[in-house]
Amino acid sequence: MNFDPAKGRPGRAPEAGGASTAGPRRVDGLLRILLIAHGVITLAAALVLAVLPAAIPATVGIELGADAFLLSYFLAAAELAIALLSLGATRLTDPAAVGLIVGVFVVFHLATAALELVYLLFAPVTVVLIANIVVRVVVAALFVFAWRRWRQER
Repeated sequence: MNFDPAKGRPGRAPEAGGASTAGPRRVDGLLRILLIAHGVITLAAALVLAVLPAAIPATVGIELGADAFLLSYFLAAAELAIALLSLGATRLTDPAAVGLIVGVFVVFHLATAALELVYLLFAPVTVVLIANIVVRVVVAALFVFAWRRWRQER
């Protein structure tokens, strides 16, 4: 490998005929759009949870007193980490690493949807909660679809 000063990082040396070889392909297309949207939305959730810790629980009828704000702060930290991972994944080229990140997001969203269904066994059904469950299942399916498509186009 040689150093490419234009890019500020190591690059590939030109092949014997003088033609340079193309490097690995970063995440692009639908998967890139999905990862960026996911990262931005998750970052927004982290900020709301940190600044207004009772606001998001209130959307599903949960009253959160100041003595329980620490739970929102923990969730805000997790959301912030997920946002960073989602946005950072757009720079990756390794299919195994991207696949692992997508797999984690799919498990996160499906597990959250399943736990929200369990919550519905003990709480009143709300439109917001049902919509959140549907959105999580759709997002998980979109991640799987987008990742498979990206892998096929490589």
